[in-house]
Amino acid sequence: MSAPTARLAISFSLLLLASACNRQQPVEETTAPRPSAERQVPGPALTAIADSNAAALLLPYGKQYPASEVIVHTRLGDIRVKLYDDTPIHKANFLLLSRKGVFDETVFNRVVKDFAVQGGASDHRTIRLARYRLPPEIRPQHFHKRGALGMARYDDDQNPGQLSSNTDFYFVQGQKMTPAQSQAMAGRQLTPAQQKAYATVGGVPSLDGRYTVFGEVIEGLDVVDKIANEPVDPYKWPVKDVGIKIEVVK
Repeated sequence: MSAPTARLAISFSLLLLASACNRQQPVEETTAPRPSAERQVPGPALTAIADSNAAALLLPYGKQYPASEVIVHTRLGDIRVKLYDDTPIHKANFLLLSRKGVFDETVFNRVVKDFAVQGGASDHRTIRLARYRLPPEIRPQHFHKRGALGMARYDDDQNPGQLSSNTDFYFVQGQKMTPAQSQAMAGRQLTPAQQKAYATVGGVPSLDGRYTVFGEVIEGLDVVDKIANEPVDPYKWPVKDVGIKIEVVK
């Protein structure tokens, strides 16, 4: 593993563990409330979900209102995403927030070229939702190859259960590397197929076994690259906002 790659791995791991982006306002608004943009669609109330009941509320919702593909619309193009069935809590949460319009008030707020682009933060949130986290659903068959969709995690010292954020997701860009390099960086034993994927398409094996991967890009990897190439400020927030609109398609 090269020194620059190692530094980048450490840098983005810290990014995913950060308590919040400095430009992000609190989820619970303290200023005069604006009219909420929340869509009136079926599902649990966003203010009623908590760490203790997230699975109990989200799993039945996912079964009653299933879907497996979404399109992330941005000014740079569309990203079509497949959501995994074997990460049902993260999948149901992403579908619920997408249908309620939560992500439509957010942007890509952390961008690290050749590593990943992170979205889900907002400076202008009107939709109220509780500060809840998701139980981890880390599966050995899902890894941080290029195009993987994962969920960030915060405050490891106070979060021994590795609970995921409810809103802060990321797409992996990554780099290609040899099997020896990918295994040295990985947080777990990689299969030969996974090592081959890191060698041929690239990714970020240093995140494997540490964050839940709950989907992957099936169209629009070039858009992920375009977002990664956007000029950013010192906080890694794109100078020109890359807004997000998510459509649940099937």
